[in-house]
Amino acid sequence: MLEIRHLETLSAIRDTGSLQEAAEHLHVTQSALSHQLRDLEVRLKTPLLNRRTRPARLSTAGLRLVALADEILPRVKATERELQRLAAGRTGRLHLAIDCHSCFQWLMPALDAFRQNWPDVALDLSAAFAFAPLPALLRGDLDVVVTSDPVPMEAVQYLPLFSYELVLAVASANPLSQYAYIEPQQLADQVLITYPVDKQRLDVYTAFLDPAGVEPAAIRKAELTPMIVQLVASQRGVAALPNWALTEYLNQGWLRTCRLGEAGVWRTLHAAIRVEDAQASYIHAFLEQARETCFKTLDGIKAA
Repeated sequence: MLEIRHLETLSAIRDTGSLQEAAEHLHVTQSALSHQLRDLEVRLKTPLLNRRTRPARLSTAGLRLVALADEILPRVKATERELQRLAAGRTGRLHLAIDCHSCFQWLMPALDAFRQNWPDVALDLSAAFAFAPLPALLRGDLDVVVTSDPVPMEAVQYLPLFSYELVLAVASANPLSQYAYIEPQQLADQVLITYPVDKQRLDVYTAFLDPAGVEPAAIRKAELTPMIVQLVASQRGVAALPNWALTEYLNQGWLRTCRLGEAGVWRTLHAAIRVEDAQASYIHAFLEQARETCFKTLDGIKAA
């Protein structure tokens, strides 16, 4: 009566907060997901979702099943990974480069979990800030490149990890903090603090400032996210960062975030792999682990 897909559905609803995003996460239509949920409710003779609230909330019975899902699904996935290892062999190489300064926050836990399940896969990690990672991927020096800036190439396949909103971090005392969203022109008199990356690779330029023909008053660069946050908090400038990278700082009262434009700027983080490696089991296992870690640990992201 109760199937694994039912537990996955309820878990996705809990994790994403809505039927629509849960359907996107599970790669099914919202109609199909709703039908599956109602069919299960009929079988169990109890509602699993309180549809009177907006957004809909899981009922007590639904939460009980989600608790069961938290116990069972990790064990099912672990068994699937064991079977994959038996089928694909125990050896392999996974050399990664990240083109995202703030990605260490979720990548290190993901790599630790992956290492436990694939102990014989040789892991190596480098930051792709000082070299061109995609040519290195094509040469075979790398196996995966994590990037939010996919460049179409015939020999490269991009697999989405998650989508996130790029937001502007400002000090609570900065006049911009009163705005829910800002327009590009409002940055013309601001110091923009960025990672040490060419502006052509910064989303705040390519997706927000450049289309409006706006330049900030000055640019200041810093290597680490905590350093950027401290500079913003001390009113040395403003910074455009992923929403999830700022979560831990927002409760302290000295930092605010504004959307970039009324609709916001949303980006998708991808894993770039070589086309010929698309069927490699351990690469797919790593990507699955990365997504699982991200949705468990990061706030404000959604399925791509």
